[in-house]
Amino acid sequence: MSKTVRDYIRSIVDFPHEGIIFRDVTTLFADARGFRMAIDQLLTPYTGMNIDKVVGLEARGFILGGAVAHQLSTGFVPIRKKGKLPGAVISEAYTLEYGEAVMEIHDDALKPGERVLVVDDLLATGGTAAAGIKLCERLGAKVIGCAFVIDLPDLGGRRLLEDLGHEVHALTSFDGD
Repeated sequence: MSKTVRDYIRSIVDFPHEGIIFRDVTTLFADARGFRMAIDQLLTPYTGMNIDKVVGLEARGFILGGAVAHQLSTGFVPIRKKGKLPGAVISEAYTLEYGEAVMEIHDDALKPGERVLVVDDLLATGGTAAAGIKLCERLGAKVIGCAFVIDLPDLGGRRLLEDLGHEVHALTSFDGD
């Protein structure tokens, strides 16, 4: 039987703390066939679409987004945690399970009207992705889709992004955790 993307993802129990099952995509990235499969499947729904930039969310979204951008022959834009980008930025705060975080994008990274695809490894509560989408939209870009390797549907991220009017594409999901 042939492997699926899910088969390459390692589950680590009680990380980063007790009661959490961490879905580790580094094992997917480390396997040439698994990584190629993931990139091909992430970009398949968007092949042939007019996409100006791929936006990757820190940090594993940089790995995936860069590869997707290369395959789509388009530019790549990183959205980073506060204080990591060297130029002038705009910021967006969002809520985490135990606090707040801030994401940033260079204020000249996207032009009004550009069509962007947002990419990351995992969709959980959707807070990081929603903050990234808001940053893109504040620069005048149009988010045409959001692509993830893993969806954790019980945490509501897909519902949040879809309620914001965005298409979500995920390669696999893990229910109940």
